[in-house]
Amino acid sequence: MPETTASHPNRWPILAVLCLSLLVVVVDVTVLHVAAPAISNDLDPTALQLLWIIDVYPLVAAPLLLASGVAGDRLGRKSLLLAGFAVFGVASLAAAFAPTAEALIAARAMLGVGGAMIMPPTMAIIRDVFRDREERIRAVGIWSATSAGGAALGPLVGGFLVEHWWWGSVFLINLPILFLVTPFAIRLLPQSRAESPPPWDTTAVVLAAAGILGLAFGFKEGARYGFDDPKGLIPILLGVLALYLFTRGQLRREQPLLNVRLFGGREFAVSVGCVFLAMFGLVGIEFFGAQYLQLVLGLEPLAAAVRLLPLMASTLIGGLLAARVLAKLGTRRTIAWGLGATALGLLPMLALGVEDQYWLLWPPFLLIGFALEVALVAANDVIISSVPADEAGGASAIEETAYELGSGFGVAILGSVLAVAYSSHIGPIEGVSSVGIDTARESLSRAIDIAQTMPTTMAEPLIEGARLAFMNGYHTMILVSIGIIGISALVSGFTLRKRD
Repeated sequence: MPETTASHPNRWPILAVLCLSLLVVVVDVTVLHVAAPAISNDLDPTALQLLWIIDVYPLVAAPLLLASGVAGDRLGRKSLLLAGFAVFGVASLAAAFAPTAEALIAARAMLGVGGAMIMPPTMAIIRDVFRDREERIRAVGIWSATSAGGAALGPLVGGFLVEHWWWGSVFLINLPILFLVTPFAIRLLPQSRAESPPPWDTTAVVLAAAGILGLAFGFKEGARYGFDDPKGLIPILLGVLALYLFTRGQLRREQPLLNVRLFGGREFAVSVGCVFLAMFGLVGIEFFGAQYLQLVLGLEPLAAAVRLLPLMASTLIGGLLAARVLAKLGTRRTIAWGLGATALGLLPMLALGVEDQYWLLWPPFLLIGFALEVALVAANDVIISSVPADEAGGASAIEETAYELGSGFGVAILGSVLAVAYSSHIGPIEGVSSVGIDTARESLSRAIDIAQTMPTTMAEPLIEGARLAFMNGYHTMILVSIGIIGISALVSGFTLRKRD
């Protein structure tokens, strides 16, 4: 669509289609939060494989978002979105019937490809059809609220399906949404393109993907074996080298795949960093919170999903009310106070133990979900508003990349922190062999599985010790999240300029 000041006459129906398209992507992210224990029981993945089952989706999607944005600019955003539907549908079937952990990881990677094809067109088309800033803020708030609503729907639907069918059914929920939205997408969406899109750069795509995956793998292995061990150190060094070559190559090109010069703007860089750090700190808490509810408290998947509902519901409300909060507080205070309130909301969770203390969870969940969501919507407004109109598409792609990378690295790194703290607190137990202890150290799920094969006199102390060790790791992870989100709140409060 050519650059004009007039908004599209069908912008609100178009927004509804885009939000349904986004729903396909976000439901698939959170649906595994309550399905992970069932997957562990059936496919018996190692702790590292389970992290990859969760992580490979955002870590594959993140570097491909940049390539997808360029492909949409060149080929047409509507065409890319519809192609993404097809890839996502096929990958959902493959994931649902995956026979091994390795096959599920591969299917989840394919889902990441499809998700990367769907997400950038949704935000780019919103930027095209909503030219008025106030309307665009409301549209982004609805888009973000849809993301939160999908996050809420995922665990609930996943918990119900896992409890009544099998874990593979959680992936099949994508198909009815795709069948519903595709005819409307074909009919309503404009075939928008960039007037002068950057040329395709295969080398840049490969370097970005290699860099991100290298860092993720290196951090996982480093947390497991130590960062002085070649298994962790070499992938990290290769990842840093790949990202350095990617950045240098982009700076040399007149039309780069990713305009890294945008990070020269302080407000842009700080806002992108806040998005990354906020998602980094929160997603790990949510994912491992679902494991806490099921493996430590012994809740069924659906009951665990219901316990997470206050977090998801408050996030949905935050997205819907973000425009009003922005209008009253301005962007700087909304971002800083939102992130600061999120860090404060995590503090009561440090008192959680192996007993059911839900009163320590639901009030923080209400605060965290609302505060973080309004901060993210405000950061989006700064990111889009701080760049020229012809750079808005690239800015949106960077924000979405930060969102996905924050999610992926949050689970990867915080999960590794939890794993190290957990394994270090599993000590010898009378009557349990060293092989049994080593198996229990891999994960709480493994400890519970092996305990079921033992006499009660050995099983009970093993399970109790493993649950206490898990809580030690969970508390450590929460402390790291509080520090990360708190620092981002301070940085945004002191560096962003005041704006209405």
